[in-house]
Amino acid sequence: MIQRKAGGLLRGAATAVLSLGLLAVAACGTGASYSQALIDRAQAQGTAPDLIYAVEVPGFELAEQSVGVVGDDGFGAVYTSPPGRQVELRVNRGTFGDAVCAETPIFDAEPGSAVTCDRDEAGWYRSGGGRHEYVAVRGDHLIRLVGRTGEVARDALKSAVAGARNAIGDGTSTGDGSPPPSPVQRGDLPTHGDMAPDNHVGPGG
Repeated sequence: MIQRKAGGLLRGAATAVLSLGLLAVAACGTGASYSQALIDRAQAQGTAPDLIYAVEVPGFELAEQSVGVVGDDGFGAVYTSPPGRQVELRVNRGTFGDAVCAETPIFDAEPGSAVTCDRDEAGWYRSGGGRHEYVAVRGDHLIRLVGRTGEVARDALKSAVAGARNAIGDGTSTGDGSPPPSPVQRGDLPTHGDMAPDNHVGPGG
């Protein structure tokens, strides 16, 4: 009887370890968010909190030194993969549509290259000049993920843009990692009555 209980405990422990392992693998597949230090740095440079997005590109890792402001209040980050492959994320305010797709140059593409467009459920897939990208509209801003053709697959760009998420969430970061300032505590305000300051003068004036 004791042996059966011990065996049950061992099986239960093994199941728990296996479950934790599966959770760890699942967590690895979701991609890591930016550290608070990176978020603070981007905001200190002028990036708006609602434009700080993170993506997961299979086989690519974030180049932390690349994280920062783009334009007035936009956001940019580069993801790299050996040997020297790069995918660039850019988030800016703006609008996009079929009418301007072919007329809008692809970032860092060969000058004067024609742009082809293909719209699907994720956004606009664009290619030309040795580069290709996905453009997705989120509210009043655009998420663009671009790389060299042959270095990153179209499906990888598509899934990354579709899964793009705001790295701050509610956008309430103060930008310097410190909590919001607390109200000043005054000792001359009573806790009852009309809350007027207590200007009572003690003995001796």
